[in-house]
Amino acid sequence: MVRVLAVADEVVDALTCGLVEQLAPDLILGAGDLPFDYLETLSTRSGAPCVFVPGNHDRDLSGFRRGRGGWVRAGLPASDPGPRGAVNADGRVVTVAGLRIAGLGGSIRYNDGPNQYREAAQRRRANRLRWRRRLTGRSSAPVDILLTHSPARGYGDGDDGPHIGFRCLIGLVRTLRPQALIHGHIHPYGMTPADLQIPVDDSGSALSMNTVGYTVFDIDAGGSGISVRRRRHGS
Repeated sequence: MVRVLAVADEVVDALTCGLVEQLAPDLILGAGDLPFDYLETLSTRSGAPCVFVPGNHDRDLSGFRRGRGGWVRAGLPASDPGPRGAVNADGRVVTVAGLRIAGLGGSIRYNDGPNQYREAAQRRRANRLRWRRRLTGRSSAPVDILLTHSPARGYGDGDDGPHIGFRCLIGLVRTLRPQALIHGHIHPYGMTPADLQIPVDDSGSALSMNTVGYTVFDIDAGGSGISVRRRRHGS
């Protein structure tokens, strides 16, 4: 059993003032639009590794590569572009704390900011993620979590331009068959958003969960669902 602390979009001061130590997560998931030093603090205080994807308000992380000598961009030395020590899962499948996590960051394009994609562009990124998974030779291995910033279209998204979800995430869920899609981006504004089920096939579905604020849940690698222990939805 792995205990996960998933965070997105809104800083919760209590987490950095002793709560994260009490929660004792085995893994931190960042679903975007949080200060990188906040994720670093949560990881350091809990001693848990951090996996994240960028949101539409995060800096542009494209073009950075990590080589034997450290980070580079355009062939020049660079500092770690994300939270120090964290794993950027955007467009990748990574294994951390015993869980296989697929990541796809960003939101629908609504202006010229970073980490924004039109539906067709995000679909191409989703297809590349499928291809990279096949290249690992583990395409049949289960993905436990699909970590995104935006929700899937029709599953907890909004109806205004910046908050429309991606249709391609529905197909990605049906290919990867995760236990849960964990996302941020949609601020509840005092409401409690419902956890929704994205159908995978006639015999199962994947949980779609908004984690703006934070959510603590338990999950077994290769299991069939998660158990939510504690959550706070937004300010």
